[in-house]
Amino acid sequence: MARVREKKTMLVVLAHPDDESFGMGGTIAYYAAKGVAVHLLCATRGEAGTVESQFLKKHKTIAKLREAELSCAAKALGLASVIYLGYRDSGMAGSADNRNPASLFRAPVDKVAEKIVRHIRRLRPQVVVTFDPVGGYHHPDHIAIHKATVRAFSSAKAFNHGSQLYHTALNRRRLRWIVFMMRLSGKDPTQVGRNKDIDLTALTRDKDTPAHVTINYRSVRARKEQADACHASQLEGRFTRVTLMDIYWRIFGRSDTFTRMVPATTNGYHSTDLFAA
Repeated sequence: MARVREKKTMLVVLAHPDDESFGMGGTIAYYAAKGVAVHLLCATRGEAGTVESQFLKKHKTIAKLREAELSCAAKALGLASVIYLGYRDSGMAGSADNRNPASLFRAPVDKVAEKIVRHIRRLRPQVVVTFDPVGGYHHPDHIAIHKATVRAFSSAKAFNHGSQLYHTALNRRRLRWIVFMMRLSGKDPTQVGRNKDIDLTALTRDKDTPAHVTINYRSVRARKEQADACHASQLEGRFTRVTLMDIYWRIFGRSDTFTRMVPATTNGYHSTDLFAA
């Protein structure tokens, strides 16, 4: 009897609705199109986000709106499932939302990790992906979920033998180019985002992490763009929507890069597949 090949499974562990699309949506769509079962653990429902009143006409709360937007994006990307961990959005560093006892920021790392472990045991993914150690742009929830995922992966090692753990790799050289283009177009790179609370110039000083894997998602970029559009309430103010930035992403926005944490890599390791040994 022919041996049935086990279906590939990927688990993506993130913090808010829209992280899956704006961050690694191209990679998710790429693997989903290849038949990989890609599951998303979303720690919060993005309650601390701000939205224009027009987006709340059909939704009673911001959380319900953000949940609906994620449902839309999940269909566009081809996600196999979306599971919420049930924490509250902590907002940006230093905000009042950080002090909410229900926030992810206030949750003990071990408790968050326990929840993630249960899903690793159930899904048995060959690949687990999360944020980089500084959470991309120093968001408290991104950093918290990175720490919890790393701990969960280690705790679940008996159930994920041979699995690989990755985090996103941000190219600071590319980010410096974005900062340059923003200044050239008259935009302030120190006040980015809907609430003007992201300083891109500060992020350029963070330490690079190795780009062990590069995923070219050009073939499914339309799916990523469709997923981006699902998060309409969060699009306003994104620096990628500046005219010159649109040009940039049209030219260069076709790949995601990742750093492999487990197993350890040899010097100079590089692959074009997260599932490669």
